[in-house]
Amino acid sequence: MRAWACVWQWGIVMIQTGIVGYGLAGRLFHAYLVSRTEGLQLTAVASRDPERRAQARRDWSVDTHETLTDLLADDGIRLVILATPHHTHASLAIEAMEAGRHVVVDKVMCMSAAEAEEMIAVSRRRGVMLSVFHNRRWDWGYLTVRKAIEDGLLGDPFLVERAVHRFRASRGWRTSRADSGGLLYDWGAHLVDQGLQLLAGRPAAVHCKGHKRVWEGDIEDHVNCTLYFETGAEYRMEISNLSHISKPHWYVLGTRGSLVKTGLDPQEDWMKKGRIEDAVEAPEDRVRVAAERDGSVEEMILDPVKGSWEDYYRNIAAVLADGAELAIQPHEMLALMKVLDAATESLETGRVVSMS
Repeated sequence: MRAWACVWQWGIVMIQTGIVGYGLAGRLFHAYLVSRTEGLQLTAVASRDPERRAQARRDWSVDTHETLTDLLADDGIRLVILATPHHTHASLAIEAMEAGRHVVVDKVMCMSAAEAEEMIAVSRRRGVMLSVFHNRRWDWGYLTVRKAIEDGLLGDPFLVERAVHRFRASRGWRTSRADSGGLLYDWGAHLVDQGLQLLAGRPAAVHCKGHKRVWEGDIEDHVNCTLYFETGAEYRMEISNLSHISKPHWYVLGTRGSLVKTGLDPQEDWMKKGRIEDAVEAPEDRVRVAAERDGSVEEMILDPVKGSWEDYYRNIAAVLADGAELAIQPHEMLALMKVLDAATESLETGRVVSMS
């Protein structure tokens, strides 16, 4: 992996970084996390919206551009972050990589496995890094559930249920299936990624069903989707914009125990305050386990395994500066896109779709 030394700051090689898109993801997530990452320097933002360009200049004193093409005219920028609507990810990533830039794409990677394969091929041919921002691999709940399973507290997990519930409409381009892909390409992408990381083996089949009931736009308002793994385990996801009362975020059954966790990860709320390092999990949202031990059932509340979303960009900086191993690998994202392809087919046809 080639690393470009662009700027030296206090003896540290700084990789000049540009962000394309300055909506919620570009502003709140990527710009904030890059600004806290040693080795990365945010130097440019591209947005078609003049008000957002002005805001980026106020926020970070960076150069601003209208398009990715304009941003790429700056030879100093070596890392490009795409925080744009989902349907633009493949074409913009390919443009940036063909220009010799490393690329981070906000989740979801793209709109299909075919697009993912093309992106990966360009990355390999051009010898540049390609990664996808899956910050929720560092969610406290996910890490705590993973540790509980790895420690054998539950025995062999055979059913994992996930729920992300709220009562509100999706906004802007996310209401368009052609632009966004729907709920499974938003929160669903995170849930699929965590399931593929958590459960052994590969998914053999996918079955999904959606409901369109209330909100404007042509995406579903509620969707549930089950991944059937070759091992016999099931991973059930339910994402709803129509829920006034939420289900637990995690519910896991194993051969020796059960687990439940309520509440989303606390880092986003604290990041909005500019203090992600101060994140605190509400005591009532901690992971609860009931498991067999020494012939009886023991109930316990687990201390959270505290990941940090900052670790994503720390890894990117280490990859570019030192050749470290990439935490979010393109082949993992291709596997995720194959699941989403099957899930989309199942939503459209109502059938169980084989992945073998």
